Amino acid sequence: MNLSTEELLNLVTRVFQPRPEDKALAFLIDFPDEAVPDDANWADRRALALDWYEKLHPVAAKLGLEKVSLFGYRNARANNADLPGEASQLTSLPSSADELPDAVPMESVFQNYQILIVPSRFSATAPMKVGARKFGFRAATMPGFTRSMIPALALDYEMINRRVHQLKELVDEAQACDFVFQVKEAVHKLKLDLRYRTGHASGGVITEPGTAGNLPSGEAYIVPYEGENETSRSAGQLPVQFGDDVVLYRIENNRAVEVLSDNPASQREKQKLAEEPAYGNMAELGLGVLGDLGIEPTGIVLLDEKLGLHIAFGRSEHFGGQVGPSDFSRPDRVVHIDRVYLPQLQPDVKVLEVILQMPDGPLTLMKDGLYQVKWAQ
Repeated sequence: MNLSTEELLNLVTRVFQPRPEDKALAFLIDFPDEAVPDDANWADRRALALDWYEKLHPVAAKLGLEKVSLFGYRNARANNADLPGEASQLTSLPSSADELPDAVPMESVFQNYQILIVPSRFSATAPMKVGARKFGFRAATMPGFTRSMIPALALDYEMINRRVHQLKELVDEAQACDFVFQVKEAVHKLKLDLRYRTGHASGGVITEPGTAGNLPSGEAYIVPYEGENETSRSAGQLPVQFGDDVVLYRIENNRAVEVLSDNPASQREKQKLAEEPAYGNMAELGLGVLGDLGIEPTGIVLLDEKLGLHIAFGRSEHFGGQVGPSDFSRPDRVVHIDRVYLPQLQPDVKVLEVILQMPDGPLTLMKDGLYQVKWAQ
């Protein structure tokens, strides 16, 4: 499964709508090293990027561009960690980061390419959002992309864009979001404080300079209030399933401060919170819409989070929050991790209700995992 040259041209045109001032597009890919060894999906993703570069490079003029290039860089070790300072221009694929040719400063790529596409092993969404604001490029990040996701690139993104903007407008107005989860016979409730925050719409259309988003896309998201000026009202209990174990976090002041459950996954999560408190920050409430369109989860967050409800831990400043790399103890511990609430992924955790607290009263957004919204046409 792959995209033809014509399909690639249509995809870039639809997503970025190239402007007269756009001169260059670059693919950016990360490479394995001794610290993070290669795997089959990662190698195939790099092969896909090379293929896409080889198809678009000769027809750059059809996009109104002067050039299409391919760059490689040493992997950042963790999702949404800061990228290395250098990247190497490529026309073929070395087997590892140690074989990358002479590099140029990463900032020179950001300065000279107005459109960036990043099909990487580790998510580059956070640094790309930060870089886009600084340098004015537009970027589509594709962390963990696999060929199984190619059908999601062909959806009606105009309709998807309308739906995610509708959800964005709702979370913009909401003061809080209340959740009711069920694990076996136990019911757990959580409130996320949405005061002082505005939402974001990621509908697969990245047309404004200085913006970056995922591809495939289809979500609205907002950072809960993190308590920078007064105590956050985010509090309660959040269950997350890891394999056969369900971990129950106690949330206070928008942070996971305690693990209430007792199983092997709970012990591991308890240790993570103790070693890296910023990991426990409630960094995002995400509302994906692709699940209603027949797209099935793949086990890879890039696509799965676009299917329905997700709540993220960790870094948030790239979404307009307060927690960034400096709040973590080491660069390789900087994370933004989405926990996606789909029956296929967390079968033991049921989402009974999601209720937005609006200025004129409560609005039931989801019931039994399904949206209750009447979508605008």
